[in-house]
Amino acid sequence: MLKAVILDDESRGSKLLSRKLGRFEDEIVVAAIFNDPLEAAAAISALKPDVLFLDVEMPGLNGFQFLEKLGSFDFEVIFTTAYDSYTLEALRLSAVDYLMKPVDEDELQTAISRLKRRVAEKSTRQDPSTQPAPARRLALPTAEGVYLVSRASIVRVEAMSNYSTFILEERKKIIVSKTLKEFEAVLQDPDFLRVNRSVIVNLRFVIKYRKGDGGTLEFADGAEVEVSPLRKDAVLERLFS
Repeated sequence: MLKAVILDDESRGSKLLSRKLGRFEDEIVVAAIFNDPLEAAAAISALKPDVLFLDVEMPGLNGFQFLEKLGSFDFEVIFTTAYDSYTLEALRLSAVDYLMKPVDEDELQTAISRLKRRVAEKSTRQDPSTQPAPARRLALPTAEGVYLVSRASIVRVEAMSNYSTFILEERKKIIVSKTLKEFEAVLQDPDFLRVNRSVIVNLRFVIKYRKGDGGTLEFADGAEVEVSPLRKDAVLERLFS
């Protein structure tokens, strides 16, 4: 059974979504509903949800700022909003889905199916404690403190306006208030390569290259990243040399 948390500043919207999720009670249960982002930020880590249904437009903190305030999180995210202008930002954050309000039940079922696949993939991965600890680490400053992460655990780094989202093994995400360009200068390891304007990838986590104009890289977590045609030759050389 999947555990969900809902964060929406509008009480009516959060209750309506909760009722719709109740129709999938065999698959998912709502553990908590928050209408205040700050209250949710203080409580969500203790709840250990599998997924957060997150409104984008909220007073004080919007959805993206809320995640940046958390700094690091292990749960999946499904955005819910009445506006359609945030789709690209949501995709760059590797969200499970992006649902327009009022949420359609068929689209909700599709999002839950995607969520179940992601959670299943996460649970079947090898325990990272059995892996040798990499020697080199990278300091990532966030609103709550500085995270020290091994470079070898970084799957990719995605641009989100003036922020950068680090996607790590086990799907952990850390949002940092620095641009992708700044990290491109730091990640000079042979495994890392900027493949388009918005993404730096760790080539060790690529499981498939799909042909195309620039091509597409597929990752074990199900994510796909398009390669810029201008960077195609460099990507192929690094992948297959």
